[in-house]
Amino acid sequence: MAFTNEQLERYSRHILLKEVGVRGQKKLLGAKVLIIGAGGLGAPAAMYLAAAGVGTVGIADADDVDLSNLQRQVIHTVNDIGKPKVESARETMLAINPDITVRTYREFIYSDNIADILTDYDFVLDGTDNFPAKFLINDACVMAGKPFTHAGIIRFQGQLMTYVPGQGPCYRCVFRDPPPKDAVPTCRQAGVIGAMAGVIGCLQALEAVKYITGAGELLTGKLLMYDALRNAFHTVNIKQDKECAVCSDHPTITRLVDYDRPDCDLEL
Repeated sequence: MAFTNEQLERYSRHILLKEVGVRGQKKLLGAKVLIIGAGGLGAPAAMYLAAAGVGTVGIADADDVDLSNLQRQVIHTVNDIGKPKVESARETMLAINPDITVRTYREFIYSDNIADILTDYDFVLDGTDNFPAKFLINDACVMAGKPFTHAGIIRFQGQLMTYVPGQGPCYRCVFRDPPPKDAVPTCRQAGVIGAMAGVIGCLQALEAVKYITGAGELLTGKLLMYDALRNAFHTVNIKQDKECAVCSDHPTITRLVDYDRPDCDLEL
C-alpha cells in the first residue's frame, strides 16, 4: 500500500516518529477499532482515532444528543441536539478525516448483539458510563479474545486499564461483580468535570494506537488513576485473579448475561 501525497502530509507527524513510522501508519490505516458509547469518553477518543487515521472506526450508542451532553461530549455541538449520537459523531469524525470509514450502531449493547458487533474489530474502547455495560463488555471481549481498554470517570477522578488476552488481568479480576443497584452515585447526583472526559478518553485512544502500532507499553496489569484536583497520576499493579469467573483457566461464566441497568447512567 502506497501513501498518497495527501496522506503523507496528513500523517507526517506520525511518520516522523521512530515508534510509528510508515509501517505503523499503515497498520493504523488497516485497523478496525470499536467504540462503545459516544459520550464523554467516546467523544474525544473517536476524534483522535479519526485524526490518527484508524481505517475503520465503529461507534455504538442508542441515545440522542441533548444539551446536558455538551459540557463534556465534545464531538457534538448545539446544532446536533436531538440527533442520534452515532450520526453526530460520524459527521464530526469524517469532517476531521474523510480518509476513514465510520460504522454506526444506533442500539444499546446487550448480550444478544455484542458478540456479532465485536467480531470484525481488532480493539475495543469501553466508553460506557454504567456498570452493567462495563461487565458485559469485559465478558464479551474475554470470551471473543478481543483486547479492550476500560475507563471510568466521576467528579474530578478517572481510571484506566487495558486488557490483552493472555497478557494480564481483565476487568473482573479487579472489580469482581457489579455493585448493588444505587450503591454508586448517579451522574445527576455526583457530577463530573467536563475536561476529565477529555483526559481519560484521549488516553483510551492512545492505548488503541499503541496496541495497533506496537509502540511503548500498554496498561496491561496496571490500573492508572488520575486525581485532577491534586494533579496526580498514580499507577497500581494488578494481577490476574486465578479464580476469575471469566478469564481464568476454569471460568464459571461461560455465556453472556445482561445485568440490571440503572435508572440513570453512572459516571464512574
